[in-house]
Amino acid sequence: MLKKIRHGAYQVALKGMFTLRPERIHGLMSRGLQQVAGSRAALSAMDGTLAVHDDALSQQIAGLTFPRPLGLAAGFDKDAKEVDAWGPLGFGFAEIGTVTALAQPGNPTPRLFRLPKDKAILNRMGFNNEGSRAAAMRLQNRSTDIPVGANLGKSKLVAAEIADRDYRESAKAIGGVADYLVINVSSPNTPGLRDLQAVESLRPIISAVQEESTRPLFVKIAPDLSDEDIDKVCDLAIEMGVTGLIATNTTISREGLKTPAHEVEAMGAGGISGAPVAPRALEVLRRLAARADGKLVLIGVGGIDTPRAAWERIAAGASLIQGYTPFIYGGPDWIREIHQGLSTQLKAHGLENISQAVGSGLPWVEA
Repeated sequence: MLKKIRHGAYQVALKGMFTLRPERIHGLMSRGLQQVAGSRAALSAMDGTLAVHDDALSQQIAGLTFPRPLGLAAGFDKDAKEVDAWGPLGFGFAEIGTVTALAQPGNPTPRLFRLPKDKAILNRMGFNNEGSRAAAMRLQNRSTDIPVGANLGKSKLVAAEIADRDYRESAKAIGGVADYLVINVSSPNTPGLRDLQAVESLRPIISAVQEESTRPLFVKIAPDLSDEDIDKVCDLAIEMGVTGLIATNTTISREGLKTPAHEVEAMGAGGISGAPVAPRALEVLRRLAARADGKLVLIGVGGIDTPRAAWERIAAGASLIQGYTPFIYGGPDWIREIHQGLSTQLKAHGLENISQAVGSGLPWVEA
């Protein structure tokens, strides 16, 4: 009953929120979460109501304890301002950023759009953030006990030819206080950034970050890469001792959308996240799992909007999963339902821990 009340209340609130500009709502939500993060009583109440506490969902990965497999994807908490709220809200880990070495305003507004018919978001934010040093100071003072990663991008003013220096500066600033680092070379909203996914460009960036930090390191890739390029990135990650890969970022594809084409065209350039990304993101994940053969930790992200979709990614080889857009459309109960659904599947298959399901290929069992 309580779940139905919460869900109904959130959907009513969502209709109201959707009458305002997306970026304004994002700002209001961020400020609200910052206030919650500053109250021990509010955090405790939220944790008791929303977070799923099940030892079967806890994993040790790359020396870190992940109490639950679903984490907040990068893009929401750009400057680590709400970092203490994500664990009590139900996430098992959180990824802040994308942060860049230089503080930057991002692209001109409007730059964030909703596609409710597709349960998707189109954005061309352009890595708006206060810089990696500012985020590092906040991470240093955090009280949360869930792992917090930092997603690193290239500053817009820095030429692609010296991108490794820029990533090095961010790794130097934040590498000592984040639990893991992510090299983001897959956002479509910084000119030339996706070209850095080419192995000859990616290699020096990985080396630079590794030289500055011994934290677990991931590379986030685009769904729009060719299968051949996906294989090359995977091979490079294994060769260089990268911890793992995150599959995938947003897509520049506009195929198969329910939103009328003229409406999407009017929104302009940008990456689409949410349900439309799911098929390709799963395809990329499966390819990486087969190619890496256990040599990399894989994190699945992109349109994971139901417990069944979450189980599918884990069974396909993802040790961890992430989401952002489904959180916007589903609210906090989306997080809880994902974890409850995964717990139910473990029991249905007679498994003691979620790690046993990773790459198992086990099907979803209807309750």
